[in-house]
Amino acid sequence: MKKENPQKGRSFFENNSWYHRTKILQEDGTVKYSKKGGFATRQEAEKSYNKYEAEFKDAVRTYQLAHQVNSEVMLKDYLIYWFEEVFSQRVESTTRMVGAYALYDLILPHMEYDIKVKYTNAEYLDSLLARVAKASPSAGNKGREILNLAMKEAVISGYIKTNPVTGTKPYKRAKPKITILSREKIKAFLKASNKSNWYLEILLGLFCGLRKGEILGLKFSDFDLEKNTVSIERQLVSDPVIKKGSKIEEYKLTERAPKTLNSFRTLRVPEMVMQELEKRRGLVEKNKAKYGEDYMDHDYISCQANGEPHGITSMNNALTKLCIKNSLPHITIHGLRHMYATILLEMEVSLIKISALLGHSSVHTTFEYYCDCMDENENILAFMNHAFVPMDAA
Repeated sequence: MKKENPQKGRSFFENNSWYHRTKILQEDGTVKYSKKGGFATRQEAEKSYNKYEAEFKDAVRTYQLAHQVNSEVMLKDYLIYWFEEVFSQRVESTTRMVGAYALYDLILPHMEYDIKVKYTNAEYLDSLLARVAKASPSAGNKGREILNLAMKEAVISGYIKTNPVTGTKPYKRAKPKITILSREKIKAFLKASNKSNWYLEILLGLFCGLRKGEILGLKFSDFDLEKNTVSIERQLVSDPVIKKGSKIEEYKLTERAPKTLNSFRTLRVPEMVMQELEKRRGLVEKNKAKYGEDYMDHDYISCQANGEPHGITSMNNALTKLCIKNSLPHITIHGLRHMYATILLEMEVSLIKISALLGHSSVHTTFEYYCDCMDENENILAFMNHAFVPMDAA
């Protein structure tokens, strides 16, 4: 085996071991220089050095921004600092996930060159957002929203005097597209769904108006079998795992509180849904017996055979296959939630009550989504059992 030659520089051979030099930022902003050894090969020492160097650069950037000691702060460094240390500490996980995508996947990759925060102007940001907007119709809007929040904070923190985003071109927010199925299509959809492993989840979306994360977060203990009700206490969300300064690497499933305070709610459940729940309970018990100690019992009503929760995209993937197989219009779990709201509108349930049943933060959100449905002529309720109407709707 060829023996590695000692070299001067960031890694070196000393006392029968490979070392590398280190720099560690102290609390007062000074730098402590040292060395770290015990590596068998130069490659191992170099790998460790790169890790230490990346951590040192992150620490310096965070220190400079937090203490506002550097008037030469670069825009990219500021945006990463603001997102990780300010924005992410204030918002819930779903908002953070969307924000992470907007910053790390849309904005930062389109920054052809970096400029200092103090020199950032509307012209530069317009050019940046024009590139971002090519990714998708809503990308420009979401990118502008994130930049606006970041630069507002920059004004508050004293980096700049005015927010340059206010002078940029606004991007029209994509209006939510709502798929409304006809009576015949709903009949066909429910008939096809009845043979699906996702029938219970589909019924909860269509007859209770639950969000995807709320369905995945439901547990058997959330149902009151005597009153035929379900309490929404949590949601299952996909948290982005991000290395500072890099793109999103993966997503991790996590339990969180419902989306808004109004999302904590109790709904009446149709009898047909309760019956399907009992079928699911029987299936889960069989799987528990089959897997024994290997079964991961989280009490979820929607889970894999071994008890682990389904992935966030699993339901919509299954719905897509179901619709294609049966030649039905494409619909998502959120689309079923829209259908539920439309049904309530046709029953002349007030917008305020619908907002409460959906768990919206305000009635304005409900109006924005469903105002175009209020004049829908076709009554899709004729064939449905009115027993599914939530407890506070009547």
